[in-house]
Amino acid sequence: MSNTIEKALKRKQQQEQLKQQESAQNSSPDVEAAVEATPVESKVHTEESTTEAPITEPKSSVSTTSLNTLEIDLVDLEDRGFVSVSSSRKVINEEFREIKRKLLQTAFGPISKTLNNPNIIMVTSARPSEGKTFTAVNLAISIAAEQDKTVLLVDADVLRPNVLRTIKCKAENGLMEYLLGEVDDLSDVILKTNIDKLRIIPAGKSHHLSTELLASSKMSETINEFSTRYSDRIVIIDTPPIIGINESAVLANFAGQAVVVCEEGRASLADVRNAVMRLNEDIAVGFVVNKSIQQDSDGAGYYGYYYSSERD
Repeated sequence: MSNTIEKALKRKQQQEQLKQQESAQNSSPDVEAAVEATPVESKVHTEESTTEAPITEPKSSVSTTSLNTLEIDLVDLEDRGFVSVSSSRKVINEEFREIKRKLLQTAFGPISKTLNNPNIIMVTSARPSEGKTFTAVNLAISIAAEQDKTVLLVDADVLRPNVLRTIKCKAENGLMEYLLGEVDDLSDVILKTNIDKLRIIPAGKSHHLSTELLASSKMSETINEFSTRYSDRIVIIDTPPIIGINESAVLANFAGQAVVVCEEGRASLADVRNAVMRLNEDIAVGFVVNKSIQQDSDGAGYYGYYYSSERD
């Protein structure tokens, strides 16, 4: 009996050993396949990650640079009679050198202590089409040539924006989008240019509440930041003609200096006086006579600019 049981147990053990051997033989190919497959999958994943990551980052940086930089055709500007950034000496360069000297002296000299925001200069005119944007752009380019000054040119003529049109550039957003809250960061509408020390804020889209937006506390805070953030910065604001336009009177409260552009033979004395009356009494006022006939050393006449800081 016991021998029978022992034989049965022995056979059972032998059967279990055979089953274990068969199981081991059947399972070993799968294990090898899994081991072989693992490095392949890891390698593919590594190759995908190393090829995708470098592509997304450069696209982002290129997009940001192109959106925040204006490429001004400086040769075209010079051909159209603007201040030249080349080494050539031109009459218009000399004229705007003389004009900017007086503005810089007022902005940073002893008289600056008597003014509010003396480094913020509004450029306006009594009536449309007297050359205020032309003057504002030329002043910005001329001051940007200074060794120790930077310039921010702001197009605040939100009714008829003309700065970008004058320099033949385009931009998606500007001052209005920032004041409306459609652009969160002010730096997103401050555009670099290929003139190293010149930055531009476009006007942006027109809006039926432009007067209220320009008179808002957000605009006041923005102007204060313009004035105080950089001690060497001049801010030039191209504003609408001052007669009959509320926006200009609002902006006059922020600026420490005003340049009133008058076209010789066109601007009437009554218009000029009316324009000055609409300015803040504490603002320093200068006048640029545009297209004035001046005499050269050889007696020939030419169109030029004359600047005066006399109110009366």
